[in-house]
Parts: sequence; structure tokens; C-alpha cells
Amino acid sequence: MQIDFSSAAPASGAAIALLVEKEGLARLATTLIDATALDLVKAAAQASRFDGEAAAVVETFIADGTGGVRRVLLLGTGAAGEAEYERAGGALTARLLTSGVRTVSVDFGSAGATPKAAARFAAAAAQRGWRHDIYRTKLPEKSKPTLATIVLHGAPEGTDAAWSKQKALTEGLELTRTLVAEPPNVIYPETFVAKVRAEVEGLGLEITVLGEAEMRELGMGSLLGVSQGSAKQAQLLALKWNGAGAGDPALALVGKGVTFDTGGISLKPGPGMEDMKWDMGGAGAVVGAMKAIAGRKAKANVIGVCGLVENMPDGDAIRPGDVLTSMSGQTIEVLNTDAEGRLVLCDVITWVQRTHRPKTIVDLATLTGAMIVSLGHEHAGCFANDDALADQLLAAGKASGDLLWRFPLSDAYNKLIDSPIADMKNVGPRGAGSITAAQFIQRFVEPGVKWAHLDIAGMVWADKPGATYDKGATGYGVRLLDRFVADNFEG
Repeated sequence: MQIDFSSAAPASGAAIALLVEKEGLARLATTLIDATALDLVKAAAQASRFDGEAAAVVETFIADGTGGVRRVLLLGTGAAGEAEYERAGGALTARLLTSGVRTVSVDFGSAGATPKAAARFAAAAAQRGWRHDIYRTKLPEKSKPTLATIVLHGAPEGTDAAWSKQKALTEGLELTRTLVAEPPNVIYPETFVAKVRAEVEGLGLEITVLGEAEMRELGMGSLLGVSQGSAKQAQLLALKWNGAGAGDPALALVGKGVTFDTGGISLKPGPGMEDMKWDMGGAGAVVGAMKAIAGRKAKANVIGVCGLVENMPDGDAIRPGDVLTSMSGQTIEVLNTDAEGRLVLCDVITWVQRTHRPKTIVDLATLTGAMIVSLGHEHAGCFANDDALADQLLAAGKASGDLLWRFPLSDAYNKLIDSPIADMKNVGPRGAGSITAAQFIQRFVEPGVKWAHLDIAGMVWADKPGATYDKGATGYGVRLLDRFVADNFEG
């Protein structure tokens, strides 16, 4: 979606959108249409019981003075905060994406929006327009997107600068959504790396890739154990951004990248298994966030690391009862090969600590079905060994719209994954499944390192549209991580 800025009047007949705060219809003013037409538009809004609620839309048509008609939309901005403008931007695109309209001008002249609010409006409008139609060869003409350009008319001074940051965020989101949406025969560990390389070229990110031979030499037996049943080669991908100058990264973002998860020998049920193409949503969020951070040239040192594997059930696959030796030297009794994400994350977390010494680690993973049972599709789960870090992440979630809910950690839960023959087992009892998974990962965090685990299982894919996304890949985590970095790691 192209976002433009203009102070010139739109062409005669061009579609326009007018912004209305809650209970602000009577105060609505604009220079884009005459007083008679504006009265007609207001009357249509009143007849539709429109009162400026956030994301509410009323659409009508007026004469354009040349014998044709002009489409006019009223967009509710509610209390007119940044979040309400964001919802309004998404609602505009949702209404017009396949309407036949190619360009719409949005009148900010009398809206009173701040530059950040206007930029978030534009970002939501662009993000809501993302689609993944490349494999649909018989899409009906009326279902094809037409909206290509949104013009912000009379936007407040400074909006273009605020938009440049939101544009970088939007491009990061689009990368994440594309990776999550692609089928598993297209995106697997090696092609994930190739796609990311191409997408971040020229942004100044330092890229490191380890193949199976390098990881075997490092002793990453836990990650490689998950991969050994697949014909696809595992990869470790690291993207490093030194926006604050030379030195170790203050923050490491770690993503689970299981590009397809059959469950391995502990095979998942067939119905719904196709959804497991998005079991790399944590890795997708990490690379999208790194693209956004580099794209806006954040003044922070951050590294994003992804463990990329495919979990398949062939004759070489790990079995329930096998014992794996992780890079940390700790041994793991595998009771369930479908609890594989934690086996990937533990070696990646060890690697980033030994090679880059971050003071803070945040990992993201579509880790447990138990998290969906707990929180549905409204929040991701947050676990942390540091209260201040947890508070920072929850605040970033509220500010960005990627919501989190904190869960407990304790010695009592930790004891549930003790093994009689190894240092630990990879699953605990039926209860508290998300918590025992987090306790497993915590065993690989070195003393003094602040760490948080985000279980995003219910958030990376949606069966219904949201404010900034359609059905399908949501891009969850990119906005959260970008805001977390901006608020806590940039001077």
C-alpha cells in the first residue's frame, strides 16, 4: 500500500474520507466538499446511527459537480488517541480494499491528530491491506484488491517523519506474515534463511548462518535431535544490529523456527496438522522485528537469533525415551517428540549467551497448545525471571496492541520436569504445561541474565480479521518487540 502526503485538493470525483471523533459529528468540517454536500453526508451518518465510535464507517455518495458521483466515507476515531486512529486506518482499508477504489484521500485538516496518531493511522491502513494471494489462480475479479494509494491530506507537521518509522515497522510485519503464510514446501530452514537474506539486504545487519556441521561441532545435540528425522538441513540464523556502536548486544531476541511440525514419532492428529506451517511464528517475529529495527536505524545493539528445523517422523527421528545432550552440557530425556520447540530454543539460547553475552534475552515461540487453552487468541503468555523486564514487556504490549499476560514460575513447577535418568525431561505432567515448558527453557539461562519467554501459540494466526490484519498470518510480536526496544534500549 502506497502512503502519500498532500495539501492539494483531491481530483474531482476522487474518494475522500473524513475523520470524526466520538459525538463529534455536529462539529465536522472540511474544505474538500461544499457545505450542501457536507450536510447530506452528516444526514446519512445520523440515519445510520453513526456517532464517531472508533473504527465505525459510514459510506455515502454525493454529486461531484461534473455529472458524476463521489464516494465519501466518515471514519470514527473514538477518543482520538493513537490506538483509535490505528483502528480507523485499518477500518478504512478493510472497507475499500476490494471496492474498486484505487486511491482515497483522508482529510486530517480539522481532525486534531498528533503526528504519531496520523502515522499509526497510515501504518494500520497499509498493514490491513497485506494479502497473500500468489497461489490463487482463479480469484474472482471482484475479490481482487484495488486500493493502492492512501493520501493523507493536511496531515499535521511531522507526520512524514513519524511515518518513516511506521513504514519500517510495516515492512518488518510484511516479512513476518509472508514467512508464516508460505507453505512448508516453500519455506523450510534453508529457504527461510535465503528469503530473510534477500529481504534485509542493504539494511546494515550483520548476518551469521550455521549449518548442521557447525552446530554438531558446537555440541548442539538438542536442536539437531529435533532435525534428524527430516531431509531438510537445520540452520541457525543470527541478525545483528549495532545501532549504538561497537560492542556486545544488550538484548537478544530468540525465535523458535520449526518450519513444519508433524510432532515427530509422537505424531500429531491429521486434522489441523496443516496449521503447523506456522510453528515458526516466533522466528518469523524475530526477523520481522530485526528488519524494522534496522529499517528505522534504532540506536540500540540487538541480535536476533532463530533456530530453524523441521520435525519429521522418519526412521532416523528421535524416539520417546531417547536422551539428548544439549550445547550447555545438560542432558534431556525426551518423553514426547512433539515437545520439540523447547529443545530448539535451549541450544540457541546457549549459543547466543556464549558468543554474544547479552544482558537480556527475550524468546518467542508457538510453544504450547496449553497456552491457547489458557488465553485463547487474545493474549500471549509472558514468563520472566525479572519483574522489571516483565513490566516492560507488558507495557510494550499494551502500547503496541500485541497483548501479553504474565504467568508464574517457581521451584515447585521446576521440580515437575526432573528426570530419573537425565538432568531433565522435556515434558512435565498434564497440568501447567505452558509453565513447565517455560521452566525447561529457564534452566539454560545463565546467572545474572534477565530473561523472558513469550508463548505466542494463539496469536500468530487468526481465523477472523483484526484491526490491522485479515484472516491468516497476523505478524504478532513485531510491533511488540519494536516498541520494547524503542522504550527500553534506545537512549
